[in-house]
Amino acid sequence: MRMDSKRIEELLNKYWNCETSLEEEQQLKEYFSGTHIPDQWKETAALFRYFEESKKKSLTDSSFDGRVMKNVHKPEGKMRKLVINSLRIAAGVAVLVAATWFVRKEIRQSTPQAVVDTYDDPQLAFEETKKALQMISKSFGAAEQQAKKINLFNEAQEEIQKKNKDEVNL
Repeated sequence: MRMDSKRIEELLNKYWNCETSLEEEQQLKEYFSGTHIPDQWKETAALFRYFEESKKKSLTDSSFDGRVMKNVHKPEGKMRKLVINSLRIAAGVAVLVAATWFVRKEIRQSTPQAVVDTYDDPQLAFEETKKALQMISKSFGAAEQQAKKINLFNEAQEEIQKKNKDEVNL
């Protein structure tokens, strides 16, 4: 089909703007399917040829089936499934063991240690206990002396308050 370049350019502009009619698109297809295409429209001609070739392809093409089947995953073997599931179980057990270990460690750190005997000889232990109790007794004696002083001070304070109330009531 023979068309002038202005008409082709006009139709292509309409085509790229999606404004062509079906008849105009058919004219472009016929023109670009020819052999004498100017260099400026070689890429456009290749695009139109590609569209025509794509229409001719069908899904019954055996090469299409082969390409699709390459991309489809084959089912895993029984042995592979067994290994994967075993690894999942082992990972779960490892997490459980680690968590138990950390919890036990935390419990051990938070509980006080049991009192351990420091003396093997009972007589020596008795003597040391006696010394400790005498020290405590002396401390209580000193504290008792201080408490008596505080009691004396409190009694004096109460007596002063009592005198002040008596003077106010008179």
